[in-house]
Amino acid sequence: MPDHDTDTIAAIATAPGAGGVGVVRLSGPRSRAIAEALCACTLTPRHAHYVRMRARDEILDDGIALYFAAPASFTGEHVVELQAHGSPVVLQRIVAECIALGARHARPGEFSERAFLNGKLDLAQAEAVADLIAAGDMRAARAARRALDGVFSERVDAVATELLHLRIHVEAAIDFADESLDTLGGAQLREGLARCTTHLSQLLADAERGRKLRDGLHAVIVGPPNAGKSSLLNALAGSERAIVTDIAGTTRDLLHETVRMDGAELTLVDTAGLREGGDAIEREGMRRARDELRRADLAIVVLDARDPDGGRVAVADAIADVPQRLWVHNKRDLLGTGTPWVAPDVADAVFVSARTGDGLDTLHARLRALSGADAVDASEGAFTARARHVDALARAAADVEAATGQLAAEALELAAESLRAAHDALGEITGRVAPDALLGHIFGSFCIGK
Repeated sequence: MPDHDTDTIAAIATAPGAGGVGVVRLSGPRSRAIAEALCACTLTPRHAHYVRMRARDEILDDGIALYFAAPASFTGEHVVELQAHGSPVVLQRIVAECIALGARHARPGEFSERAFLNGKLDLAQAEAVADLIAAGDMRAARAARRALDGVFSERVDAVATELLHLRIHVEAAIDFADESLDTLGGAQLREGLARCTTHLSQLLADAERGRKLRDGLHAVIVGPPNAGKSSLLNALAGSERAIVTDIAGTTRDLLHETVRMDGAELTLVDTAGLREGGDAIEREGMRRARDELRRADLAIVVLDARDPDGGRVAVADAIADVPQRLWVHNKRDLLGTGTPWVAPDVADAVFVSARTGDGLDTLHARLRALSGADAVDASEGAFTARARHVDALARAAADVEAATGQLAAEALELAAESLRAAHDALGEITGRVAPDALLGHIFGSFCIGK
């Protein structure tokens, strides 16, 4: 790990490609000196200076220099931002001159990492910076902004603080083994655990909503062979993404496609048809389909409208644990003039023809409703969240549930350990308790200059 007390880093902070304006960012103790040498002027904190950037006798560009003195900067260090014309060649030349003057190239995510290490952001807020930059619509942007403002972190910290106090109470009670728990505040402990359970349940639900805002709805298209799953994916994607034939078992592997429908984002996954038998490759495809369903928010169950009953039997076990299901009876254009068969428990199935497009408007409306995009303001009160946040909250909730049972059995040592595990799980979200490997993975996934 570089020494942040001596290293000064530099990188292009604007998006790749050409533009009217580009920004080179410096952070570290020598930022001001390097920028002043480059611009041949004295920089005043929080003043915009019109400068001419030079490399010895060569003029690189005219632009604006902004200096932010530590600790009042994004990273908590001395920071300089050099605004120039957004030519990649010019910006790279400015970075090269900063390197020649004593800086080094920033690693991916190093600016945000320094902000975290210097206490300017916690880990969830640092991730929210990346989410705000990548937001695909205003709902996601508002949710990321709330997380960046600390709304998510404050709620996590509040529960973590209460868990810490409960653990201290339990560990103090261990030293008085001859006393009954009720005389040592057992009622207050039980009330505290109940409050934590309620708060974690609410936080978990909100984090799951925030994850869907960030990642979109993970929808797996599943059904028997030749029901028209790949045709439906193509129809929803608006392009020929999947190979379509009349041969059963054409789709052997998973095919992912991100689709946006009037603000609703879905990650659609086409899968191999589920049936008994098949060759070794097709069986592997079916195994992968079942694995994908275990991670799905929604199963789009595609059945042949002429014989939906047989198809439902083939997929019943695979979709049993998927939180939401949408039944789609495809090939409506091949139905006769009689009333189509509909099972009583799927009377709200959507009838479509992926080939002709009939019924797709109805299907779009149902998918939007399931994604939450039709809410008056789907991002109201929401914050951006990631799968790791949801996982950590779920582990914390399970540990608190375990502690509740252990407390009832007066197994105080076990209850204290469960509360410690719950507290640490919440600490992983904010970075209060986070292994270096986790930090490296998170910041390493950011862009250079972020």
